[in-house]
Amino acid sequence: MKSDTYDYVVIGSGSAGAVVASRLSESGRYTVLCLEAGEKNENYLWSRPPAGTALMIDNPAVNWRYYSEPNESHGNRPIYVPRGKMLGGTSSINGMIYNRGQQRDFDTWAKLGCKGWSYAEILPYLKKVESSALGSDQYRGRTGPVKVTEASKVSPFYDLFIKSAIAVGIPYNPDYSGATQEGVAMAQQTIYQGLRQSSATQYLAPARGRPNLTILTGAEAASLILNARRCDGVRFRRAGEMQEARATREVIVSCGTVNSPKLLELSGIGNPDILQQRGIQVVHALKGVGENLREHYAAAIKWRFNRPGISIARIGQGWRLALEVLRYLIFRKGFIAQGLGTMRIYARSSPELEHPDVMMSIAPFILEPRKDGTGRRMSPIEGFFTFTHMQHAESTGTIHIKSADPFAPPVINFRFLDTAADRKTAIAAVRCARKIVAAPPLAETIAEEIVPGHHIQTDEEILDYIRNTGGTTSHLVGTCKMGNDAMAVVDERLRVHGITGLRVADASIMPTMIAATNIPCMTIGEKCADMVLADAAG
Repeated sequence: MKSDTYDYVVIGSGSAGAVVASRLSESGRYTVLCLEAGEKNENYLWSRPPAGTALMIDNPAVNWRYYSEPNESHGNRPIYVPRGKMLGGTSSINGMIYNRGQQRDFDTWAKLGCKGWSYAEILPYLKKVESSALGSDQYRGRTGPVKVTEASKVSPFYDLFIKSAIAVGIPYNPDYSGATQEGVAMAQQTIYQGLRQSSATQYLAPARGRPNLTILTGAEAASLILNARRCDGVRFRRAGEMQEARATREVIVSCGTVNSPKLLELSGIGNPDILQQRGIQVVHALKGVGENLREHYAAAIKWRFNRPGISIARIGQGWRLALEVLRYLIFRKGFIAQGLGTMRIYARSSPELEHPDVMMSIAPFILEPRKDGTGRRMSPIEGFFTFTHMQHAESTGTIHIKSADPFAPPVINFRFLDTAADRKTAIAAVRCARKIVAAPPLAETIAEEIVPGHHIQTDEEILDYIRNTGGTTSHLVGTCKMGNDAMAVVDERLRVHGITGLRVADASIMPTMIAATNIPCMTIGEKCADMVLADAAG
């Protein structure tokens, strides 16, 4: 079996992994290998134009296309779970909304015993990631790799919605990544000059020419190489052949919330009962591996306008769409140059709350499946949608391996709306969206609520609608949670408990559900790289 040796091996090139690999190779002192299971790089055709997200959301060329197990908590349906499978991971296929989360999200981690993860301590890393002209220097970064811009108002809809939100008591917020998140705002986006800003384009691409950095695509990890309680490397399949990569210093697992626990379990790290049932020899017992799965579970609400010209449905069809494509190719402008949820609401479901617990993603069009099954397209219906959900889900599920086959998809078991708080907030989120739409001036433009429809009114009816139609927002977290309790998988320096030479750095380490994932994952990557380098320096 072919085997090469590096100082550091980073498994996964997603929002965190690409950052870790780039930063560890930056000084030139260490050799770094970055493995990516997907075969496409940052120049994949549909990844750079922002509207290309619709063509990647169900595309096996760049998407793992996982499905969860049916469960009564979500209508006994399998839930589709898209995950990026290319350089940049999900940062290369997501909706490109820039959202840091709230200050309290990080302070909560610190209160749970994760030293070094309070907002004050994380803020320098948040600023390090970005380059933005928005907000104040106190909160925003000006020189980071990821350029952040604000979505443009490409239709009259936005001002109507903002005015109605203000009318029901939701303030306009010019920078929801600043002092406070609460308010209505145009979305901040990881888009610059009409092009996606992923971890692949902004971290790996500039680092690609470094002689000490090796990037291998089409390399799917099968198991870690463990020598007693030390991780020495990884076995992976590439071009149909099994290979090994050894790490003289450390291995950093950045496979994401779905695949990081899978890799640990395949390597014998996890709950002994689960491992033995799957035919895996137990190397190190860690009962928390694959537990604590959390996600933003969202149901769509759709409305139809009573006249044309408010939505952008028309420019998404026929010859008008052809003109938009031409406009994008020449000027990098128009709706093709923007993400999918171009307006945001962060609101409190109750005035007694100190922080927003409801989030809405809003856009002046309606999406529907493409006829050829390759993604989604803009519907000709003149309308708009919101994805509306609670921000801090308490309900937890699990992700575990299905068998000892390293290339079998894992078993994803969501548990949504299990707690009274989650149910209450999910219902309140729908009522909040309806309250905004019922207020002038937006109310004067509404012909009907398409779904769930005006006949759905009681709490029970709303909850049933959410259960039976909701889906993920691709914000899975928590399956290798950080902490020092019995169910923690990594410590505050992201080191796997009980195993030397091994860290996990991605959304799986988040102990609680926060209001965002992509940018916090890049921030986790920045902080992880700093900790690794500090430990190397002694």
